[in-house]
Amino acid sequence: MNSENDAGDGLHLLVDLEVSAVSFVRDYVELHFDGPVLRSLSDPLGVYGGREWHFPEPGSMDLMRGYIGKTVSACEVDPKRMLALHFGDHRFTIPLDDGSSLGPESAHLVGVDATGMASPHGGMWIW
Repeated sequence: MNSENDAGDGLHLLVDLEVSAVSFVRDYVELHFDGPVLRSLSDPLGVYGGREWHFPEPGSMDLMRGYIGKTVSACEVDPKRMLALHFGDHRFTIPLDDGSSLGPESAHLVGVDATGMASPHGGMWIW
């Protein structure tokens, strides 16, 4: 696990990567990037196609599937407030504040190992 001081470093690994899958797992959401996996344990929110969404509200899953095939153009981290991925005009945000998290962690990013497979051996960032 990496320290809060380099929390943004892990997220920057996703810049220029394409979302290959959006997975809905019981009570959280994952974005897959043909290797790295960003897991949102807090309910994510964002803007897609000019429409705001907030998971798990109706219609949010349909909008979130639109991120598949989109490439991360930028990212930002405010360790006490949120982390966000930008896809041009689209945005995917994971709230990190105490009121949004259902437990001690709000998000995980699992990097890739030497073979390109998702693995904590390739780095793991926790917010």
